[in-house]
Amino acid sequence: MSDKSITVAAGTSDDRAVARGASSAAGAPVKKSLVALVAVVVLAAFFVVCLVSAIQLLVPREMPFGVTGPSAVVDAVQQTSSLDLITYSSEADLIQAAERGDIYGGYVPDPSGDQLITVPAKSFFGEVYVVGGFADAAKQLNQTFTTTTIAPLPTADRTSTVVGLLMLPTLIGGYVIASMLFSATQTAAVRGRIPIVLAFSVLVALITGITAGPLIGAFPTSHLWSLLPCFALVTAAVGLAAVAIQALLGKLGTLVVAALFIIVGAPSAGGPGVALLPTYWQRIGVLLPPRHAVDLYRNVRYFDGHNIGPPIAVLAAYALVGAAVIVIVQRRRRTDSDTGVLDPPEVASPTTRHRFVAKNLVAPIVLAVLLTTLFAVNYMSSGHAPVAEDMPFGVVGSTALVDAAQGDLFSLKIIEYPDQDAATDAMDRGEIYGALIDSDSSSELIVVNSISALSPLDIAKNFEAAAKQSGETITVSAYAPTSLAPKDPFALVPATLLVPLLVAGYMAAALLTNAVGSASGRWRGLWLAGFSIVTGLVVDLIATYWLEGLPAASFWIVWPILSLIVVVVSIFTAVLRRLLGPLGVLVTMIVLIQFGNPSSGGSNGVPYLPQFWNDLGPFLPPRNAYLLLRNAIYFDGNDIGQALTVLLIYLVIAAAILGFLDWYRSPELSVPGIDEQTAASTAAVAVPAGPLP
Repeated sequence: MSDKSITVAAGTSDDRAVARGASSAAGAPVKKSLVALVAVVVLAAFFVVCLVSAIQLLVPREMPFGVTGPSAVVDAVQQTSSLDLITYSSEADLIQAAERGDIYGGYVPDPSGDQLITVPAKSFFGEVYVVGGFADAAKQLNQTFTTTTIAPLPTADRTSTVVGLLMLPTLIGGYVIASMLFSATQTAAVRGRIPIVLAFSVLVALITGITAGPLIGAFPTSHLWSLLPCFALVTAAVGLAAVAIQALLGKLGTLVVAALFIIVGAPSAGGPGVALLPTYWQRIGVLLPPRHAVDLYRNVRYFDGHNIGPPIAVLAAYALVGAAVIVIVQRRRRTDSDTGVLDPPEVASPTTRHRFVAKNLVAPIVLAVLLTTLFAVNYMSSGHAPVAEDMPFGVVGSTALVDAAQGDLFSLKIIEYPDQDAATDAMDRGEIYGALIDSDSSSELIVVNSISALSPLDIAKNFEAAAKQSGETITVSAYAPTSLAPKDPFALVPATLLVPLLVAGYMAAALLTNAVGSASGRWRGLWLAGFSIVTGLVVDLIATYWLEGLPAASFWIVWPILSLIVVVVSIFTAVLRRLLGPLGVLVTMIVLIQFGNPSSGGSNGVPYLPQFWNDLGPFLPPRNAYLLLRNAIYFDGNDIGQALTVLLIYLVIAAAILGFLDWYRSPELSVPGIDEQTAASTAAVAVPAGPLP
C-alpha cells in the first residue's frame, strides 16, 4: 500500500473521530436536559404523594381522648372513630389534662347528666369530629349531654391555622438562608456561618412575631415575648441542620434538606391536628423539626407552655448537632489544607476554600429576608381568620332563618329559586354554596361539600343555632354534585395538588437552563411542553388511581388540565428567566407562591379571602388553575370559561415571547449576587397548598 493511501486512510480515521466527538458534544445537552426534567418529574411525584396522602382524609386515628368511666355513648363512637381512650379518676383530672393539651376531648358519664369536653385549640377539625360523632351516638341511644369547651379558639384564629402559618416563615427561613449562603460561597462549613445563621434566626423571629402579632393580630401581643424565642429556635434548628447536611453532601445537601424538612416535614407537621394524620405520617413527623415547631407554638399559645419540653429538646438537638458537625468539618478542612489534602467536593482549590467576601453575601441575605417576610405577611394575612363575604346561597320559600343565621363567620348573598330542582341545578353548576328549602312543617338545609371544606361547617352551625333559638325544626344534608373520590370526602385534593404543579413548572424551567448552561434554546418551549404532558399524566395517575384522591371518572379531563397548569407556569418562568436572568426564577416564585397561592382561595373557597386577596386572585394563574380543576371535576365543567381563558392568555403570550427570544439571540442578563445555583436551589421552596386546614 502506498504512503498516500495510508495518509488518506489515517485522515479518514481522524475525520471520523472528530465527527464522533462532535456528535457526542451535540448529544450532551440533550442528555442533560432529559436528566434534569426527569428529576423534576420524580420530585413532583414525590411531593404529590406526600401532600395528598397526608391531607386528603383527615379523620381521627388513635386520637387521645379522656373518659372517667364506661359509657355506651363512648362505645358507640368507637365504632366509627379511632379513639385512644385514657381513663382519669375524676372530672377534675380530665379537665386538667384538657387544659394541658394532653387530649383532644373527653366524656364524663354521670347519672345526673353526661358531659362532653371539647378542646378546639388542639384541633379545629378534631372538635368537629368529636362533637358530630357524640351527637350522633347520643341520638341513637336516646341520651343527652352538655358540652364544655376548654381552650376555645378566638376569632383571629377560628380554624386553628395560625400555628401552621407561623411554621412557614420560621421553617422555610432556616432552609432559605442555608441555601442562599451555600449558593453564594459554594461551600457550607466556613468560619462565620454559624453566627450568620443565628443572627438571621433572631431576625426571622422578629419579623414573624411582629407581623403575626401586633400588625395582623393573629395572636395577642401578650404572647409575643413567649413566642419570639420559639421562632428563633425553629429557624436556628433548621438552618444549622441544613448547613451541616450541605457540609457533608455538598450541592446534593440542598435537595436533601428540601425533601426532608419541607416536602416530607410540612405534611407530617400536624397543623390540622396530629391525630387526624395517617398513622405512618404521625410517626414520621416525630423525627422532623416541623412537627415540633407546630407543637411548640400551639402549646405556648393555647396551653400555657405545657408539654413544650420534648419539642424544645428535639429542636435544640437539631441545632446543637448541626453546629457540632459544622465545627468538626471546619477543623477537618483546616487540617487537610495544612497537609495539602483536597477532598471536599464543593471546593475547587485550597486558595478558594475559605474565601469570604462580605459583599458577596449581601444579596443572598437580603433575598432570604425578603422571601421570609413574604411568607410571614402574605400567608398569615390571607388565611389566619377566614370570614366569608357575600357567599352565594340559595333559598326556596320564605323564612326568617336566613337573616338569623348570618353572623360574624359569613354574610350570605341570597339567590331565590322557585323550587328545589332549580336550587339543585345551581348546586350542580357550582353557583351556590348551599340552599335552604323551606316547607310548612320544617326546613331542609343543603350544604355543598365539594365547593368548600369550611362553608358546610359554618353554614350548618349558624342555621342550627338560629333554628334552635326560634324553635323551628331543621334538617341538614350534604350534597355532592359529582361523586366524591373514595378518599377525599371534602374535596381537598384539587387545592392540595396546586403547589406541586406550580413548583414543578418553575423548577423545570430553572433546571433546564442549568442543564444546558443557557436560558436560550430554539426548542425550549417544546421541551417544556413535553415535560408538562408527562408530569400531568404522572400526577393524575398518582392522585386518581394510587391515592384515590380524585374520582376515576375524571381521569381523562384532569390530565390535560394538569398539563396545562404546568406548561403555563414553565413557559412563564422561562420568559422571565430569559428577560431577568437568574432573578427571573425567583420573581416567578414570588408571583406564583407568595401572591398567587394565597389568593387562590384553596380548600376554604374564594369567599373566605380578605378583599385584597380576593381582588388579586383572578389575575394570577393559581386561582384560575384551581377553579378550572375543581369545576371540571366536581361541577361538570360549568363556569370554567374565565379560568381557562386566563390560563390560555398567559400561555399564548408567554409562548410567543419565548419563541421570539429563543430565535433572536440577545445577551442574557446577569444579576450580581444571584446566580443560577441560587435560583435553582431557592426554587425548591414549597409550602402546603393554601391555608392549612
